[in-house]
Amino acid sequence: MTRSGFVHQALCYASDEEFLSGTLDFVRDGLAAGDAVLAVVRRDNIALLKDGLGAAAGEVDFADARDWYQFPARTLRKYNDYCTEREEGGARRVRVIGEPVWSGLAPVETLEWARYESLVNVAFADSRHWIVCPYDARVLPDAVLADVRRTHPEVTGGENGPVVGGDFTDPADFYTECSELADKVPDLTHPTDKPREVPFARGESVAARLAVAEFARRCRLAEERARDMAAAVHEAVVNAVRFGGGHGVLRLWSDPDWVVCEVADTGGGRPAVSVRDAGYLGHLPPDPLAPTGHGLWVVRQLSDLVTERLGTEGTAVRMHFRR
Repeated sequence: MTRSGFVHQALCYASDEEFLSGTLDFVRDGLAAGDAVLAVVRRDNIALLKDGLGAAAGEVDFADARDWYQFPARTLRKYNDYCTEREEGGARRVRVIGEPVWSGLAPVETLEWARYESLVNVAFADSRHWIVCPYDARVLPDAVLADVRRTHPEVTGGENGPVVGGDFTDPADFYTECSELADKVPDLTHPTDKPREVPFARGESVAARLAVAEFARRCRLAEERARDMAAAVHEAVVNAVRFGGGHGVLRLWSDPDWVVCEVADTGGGRPAVSVRDAGYLGHLPPDPLAPTGHGLWVVRQLSDLVTERLGTEGTAVRMHFRR
């Protein structure tokens, strides 16, 4: 299996045998070619791979999917960091078997993971990495399987060779669709009482930061998470002041599972910008030397899940933190 350039495939399997037929040769060929190989899959599939590879399993990096696939933005960063380190270490290319965890998710979380799968095509477009994403057709919801061909340029079915996905959707278009759907699916949490509101304006971001610190204490967040929350809100407030008309409002609420901070502005009359031109709004690692584009990336790394409502009349960035 010799390929050049970036490859992003989905492996739809309906048995253990199909999973192995779509992964074992992929791993063996990579090891023979001097590639770094990372398998991030379910525990039972780790066992299958190790048994099938025998002694060669010692040359593969394994990770439990439930530990790796916790939050989309952080998962993308972990893959980026791994690939960068292995390339700098001399690997010819990086091969990944990456199996997202789709069970037990709220609708908005499922939507964000589908968006993540699409954004993988943008994040690694200029690389030579080869990523195979297994999908267990025996257990996954129909809605998840329906998006496979839209988020992966190629789809394979275990024993079959790669098939070009005729339904593949441009990531910018898919991103926009996800944002539109986000307005129609239930959010993770809704305030049972009126949220606490803290207005802010240019030069007054400290008030928002102090309000977040106090709210975190009331919610009994661990000190490290409280610092993350305060830093994420600070970045969102700075963005709102800079790009959203110079002022806005911070809203705070919680429930037994989540602490939520929402930063909203009035838009400031700014023209509409395409998702592609906006750098996919902090989902992708920014250029370290770029003067802008870091704020929302930081927000997504510090938060457990971020959703946004974007428009010419205002933006609302909602940051969720697990208790």
